[in-house]
Amino acid sequence: MGPLATDPRLHILGEALAPATREDLAPLGHVSDSLDAAVSVVVRARADLDFLLIKRAHSELDPWSGHMALPGGRWDPTDTSLIHTARRETLEETGVDLQRIGSPLGRLDDVATTSPLLPKLRIAAFVFGVPGDVEATVASDEVEQVHWVPLDTLRAPGTGTSVEMTLPGGQRVFPSYHVAGEHVWGLTHRILTHLLELYPELRLDQLRHI
Repeated sequence: MGPLATDPRLHILGEALAPATREDLAPLGHVSDSLDAAVSVVVRARADLDFLLIKRAHSELDPWSGHMALPGGRWDPTDTSLIHTARRETLEETGVDLQRIGSPLGRLDDVATTSPLLPKLRIAAFVFGVPGDVEATVASDEVEQVHWVPLDTLRAPGTGTSVEMTLPGGQRVFPSYHVAGEHVWGLTHRILTHLLELYPELRLDQLRHI
């Protein structure tokens, strides 16, 4: 029995999300002026719902080198869909097999890069529920660390903060979440903020009345 069938919090989260559409499940057939990518918000059903973050390895070839991120990457012509991309990249980066153990809950709004210094990407964010005994590993040389972070940690005082970044145009300040000793900012911050806006703060002892 999957986590969606056994944990009412995942039902609540799934009801708040946009459903995956036929476009998500079918091969891509459109031509766009931006590249397509997909990420996974992997939510683990424990006493506290937690989600999976990765810290990207340092690389001169990666514009997000060293950043905290959600597992994911660019669509590949061998992928049958964007949700396929999200599952494939999650398995390659963290060893979590969402095709086998993940319950697709829905999707968040797409986000897109806006800086001229970054590749032009449209990023689809899919949310999956996984059982509480699932573990993640560093499964790719593109990943330095993996972290499970309780969703409620993002709401805790002091977690929401800001970070000053040195960019080619000078210093800029961005909103961030400070977790696992690192700042989560940019596109990942936008995706997680949207998730928190949709999902109410619930704990297991509150669910007996739902």
